[in-house]
Amino acid sequence: MASKSCLVTGGAGFIGSHVAERLLREGHRVRVVDNLSTGDERNIALLGGEVEFVRGDLRDSETCRRVCRGVELVFHLAALPSVPRSMADPWASHDHNVNATVQLLLAARDAGVRRLVYSSSSSVYGDTPVLPKVETLEPLPRSPYAAAKLAGEQYVLAWARAGMVEGVALRYFNVFGPRQDPSSPYSGVISLFISALCEDRRPTIYGDGEQTRDFTYVANVVDGVLRACHAPGASGEIINVATGGRISLKQLFETVKRKVGSQLEPVYSEPRAGDVRDSQADIGKAERLLGYTPSVSFDDGLGRTVAWYRESMVAGRKV
Repeated sequence: MASKSCLVTGGAGFIGSHVAERLLREGHRVRVVDNLSTGDERNIALLGGEVEFVRGDLRDSETCRRVCRGVELVFHLAALPSVPRSMADPWASHDHNVNATVQLLLAARDAGVRRLVYSSSSSVYGDTPVLPKVETLEPLPRSPYAAAKLAGEQYVLAWARAGMVEGVALRYFNVFGPRQDPSSPYSGVISLFISALCEDRRPTIYGDGEQTRDFTYVANVVDGVLRACHAPGASGEIINVATGGRISLKQLFETVKRKVGSQLEPVYSEPRAGDVRDSQADIGKAERLLGYTPSVSFDDGLGRTVAWYRESMVAGRKV
């Protein structure tokens, strides 16, 4: 892909900073916008001086117009994440995840942006019993966060169908890897398990631990995102980006425990409202439309993630 002018929303966050880093490495011009409500300025520092950083909130129309100016591709990763957080504050989830997306789409249309790649979530499937989850399944969101992500998808696809801006919606499945912040109670379970065991604390498993997830290493997601920005048949489509496998939380804990070298056992607690029982992606559409196949296995990705957390702790970085 020839050098492009790119905007990464939420680029100070976990996945967003990895996307921005990959774009810079491939020679693109990168602008990042983030309000730092969940992002980390240290992730911006890791990107070096070549990135243009704008601290701003996408719910503000002027901010959206400013950051879309002169941009060809938009990678929309900014969001207020977490199912539990959305259960506690549904309006904030809607405001940050839906209203901000509409403001961004308006600005992208007016600025002549060619394509917007939207980061959605497997949570939109809800507890549909069919496995693996294929994109044609009826969405059954069971939390405000999932409903907000589904609404964002529909806005992006409506813009694409109306010819206002090309748009692709990618549904991520339980992304993990370096830079995921375990200090937040809303962080991914893998980062919470690793940080707790590295600090000799017993992590919590909500429910019986038999629930399953399609854990996806962040480098695989980044690859899917970059493929989606130029794939000719992708505009107007919803596409799963995952590994296509699944593992229970009990199995996950035992694997993390072995890699960390811990003897601790987890604490079990009541299931969390809004959580789904099982999640596994069908990635056939990503293979057909994007030429995507996961390049990093779950086991390899988990090893890299444990190594990063250990290095961060030795270096004195608060993770």
